[in-house]
Amino acid sequence: MPVLRRTPREARVLLSDTSPYGSRVLDVEYDHVATAAYLRTGDGETVAATWVANHQEAPFHADLARLNAGLVPAMPSGRTKHPKGRPPFDPRTLEVVWFEEGDGVALLENGQPICVIPSWSDIDHGVPGYSREAIGRSPFAFALDDEIDELGPRILQAQAFWDWRNGPGAWEGFQQSLLGHLLSRLGPGGYYWHDVGRRSRTDSTPPPPGAVPAPRTDGTSAPATPRAPLVGVSERPARGDRAYNVLTTVGMSCQRMPTVELYEDNVGEHARIELAVATMLPSVRAGSVFPWLAQYPWQAVTSFAPGDNVKWYHEARTFPLGPAWEGVLLLDDPNRLAGPDAPDLTSFSFGGDPVQWLWLVPVTEDERQFGKQEGPDALIERLARDGRSWVVGSE
Repeated sequence: MPVLRRTPREARVLLSDTSPYGSRVLDVEYDHVATAAYLRTGDGETVAATWVANHQEAPFHADLARLNAGLVPAMPSGRTKHPKGRPPFDPRTLEVVWFEEGDGVALLENGQPICVIPSWSDIDHGVPGYSREAIGRSPFAFALDDEIDELGPRILQAQAFWDWRNGPGAWEGFQQSLLGHLLSRLGPGGYYWHDVGRRSRTDSTPPPPGAVPAPRTDGTSAPATPRAPLVGVSERPARGDRAYNVLTTVGMSCQRMPTVELYEDNVGEHARIELAVATMLPSVRAGSVFPWLAQYPWQAVTSFAPGDNVKWYHEARTFPLGPAWEGVLLLDDPNRLAGPDAPDLTSFSFGGDPVQWLWLVPVTEDERQFGKQEGPDALIERLARDGRSWVVGSE
């Protein structure tokens, strides 16, 4: 099946735009015959694509010579609204709208959608994006008209999200709301680390223990124009009824995670998370685990879910929670393991979605592989039998 695959060497790039998370790039390319849109990784690999429009008379059948030459494909005449072609696009009339999750994007002309590449578009499986000019379905594009009732509101929702997120006071309002929730559930805050997770994606050297941004007190405002996603870490020190510290992210739930809609019917129930760790270790040391995970879903274009286990990306001796471990299990119910009763962090919501806290429990590589093979429930049962506590450093 012919699909849009390569970047045409003869094409002119009408527009190139990088997502707010830096993990995807939309390139709109034109070569006088046709225009196509390509969704790519930051390294240039094409993830998804769609034909946008023809600008000359359409061929009766797919032009295999153009495809084999790596040129922008021309849609066959029976699949385009304008078989004689339409005028080329003026880049000044084009606008890019990234979905909140960063895994989908829409291209607008004079404020109206002309193509959409949603999260389920996949060039490796021959699933293109949607084009306003397309009729029916073809390997090059699906008709946007057929899905506008679903995708149109998604575009408006995305525009509203970014208008809010880039507006004055947006982050501060979210931050204060979440910190207020933590105050009611965990008591007064201690240190606050602002804007964690800013290491280069190509930097293979992990931070040493303690290499998180300088501590600030809870409630410190972010810069006026923070990058997305902005994530801080709040410490809730041990107190009379709690012998351990709790460290929790602040900001992951400010935007939905990518790819959730590929796996869940009710996206809102699973799309917003924060991470937490309960620990007897020094907070500065334990907090060094968060720069690894705080932006992971948006940089890797994936999502975290209860029961997932994530491998530490470097040598075990550098792992912030201790050299005995080589990854973490993400646990939604810590009470399934040994230890004191876990605090209840539920009942916080954002954007109409409930926010779920996932607790970090360090695991060995053997345990992590066991969880991958046997499933998360089997791993949790194994850890419980071994007496593993959900409080790190309490053993």
